[in-house]
Amino acid sequence: MTARHGAQGTRRLKAGVLAAVAAGGAVLATSAPTWAAGAALPKITINPSTAASPSQSLEVLALITLLSFLPAILITMTAFTRIVTVLSFLRSALGLQQTPPNPVLIGLALFLALYVMLPTWNAIDKAAIVPYLNGHLSLVAAGSRAMTPLRAFMFLQTRSSDIALFMHLQHLPPPKTHAAVPTTVLIPAFIISELRTAFEIGVFIYIPFVIVDLVVATVLMSMGMIMVPPTLVSLPLKLLLFVLANGWTLVVESLVLSFHH
Repeated sequence: MTARHGAQGTRRLKAGVLAAVAAGGAVLATSAPTWAAGAALPKITINPSTAASPSQSLEVLALITLLSFLPAILITMTAFTRIVTVLSFLRSALGLQQTPPNPVLIGLALFLALYVMLPTWNAIDKAAIVPYLNGHLSLVAAGSRAMTPLRAFMFLQTRSSDIALFMHLQHLPPPKTHAAVPTTVLIPAFIISELRTAFEIGVFIYIPFVIVDLVVATVLMSMGMIMVPPTLVSLPLKLLLFVLANGWTLVVESLVLSFHH
């Protein structure tokens, strides 16, 4: 009985894995750029009876390692950092604690980042992904080519003073060209530049809502309604102001236009 249940559990696990792989392949086939129509998706076959060559094993290991770094790349090397920080400022300025919820804000920030990064993704797809899938480039060469458009995007958003700071901290001479800036210097400089820009946008978001809070608090004090919390009156007024001003459209438009291309 135990062996039969174990076999059934194994079959169910295999069926679940195959279904997940099939669903992921369907999503990639419908949402991927140009390479999806002209080349097949990469396949990884694990067969204990056949020994893979060392180069193939190292390539699979490199791919798995790259997949584990994808969340860090998405957060630190794309437009995601600025967008999610500004959206968090917006929620705090409105005085809302959990509305919109964190998954909604992160999802909105993710798709806005994909929208902003679309020209960069297309450049990476054309320069690295398509040649690699067609067998014209090795994995290392494809990774090197993929970094070129990504570095170009980060350079456009990064302040020269931030790059100079990290070059000085690494005791490196001032760079004369972008190629002289190591990626280990560019990434932290890009992150702090994005945070600074996000905080600047957050200040402009906070100003009108702080004015509403001050006006409401002053009116309540003048009326002698000291026991009434100002947020009880200011919160609906701020929401009304935000809705009448079409706030989401203004914030998203300002965010997208704040990126240099």
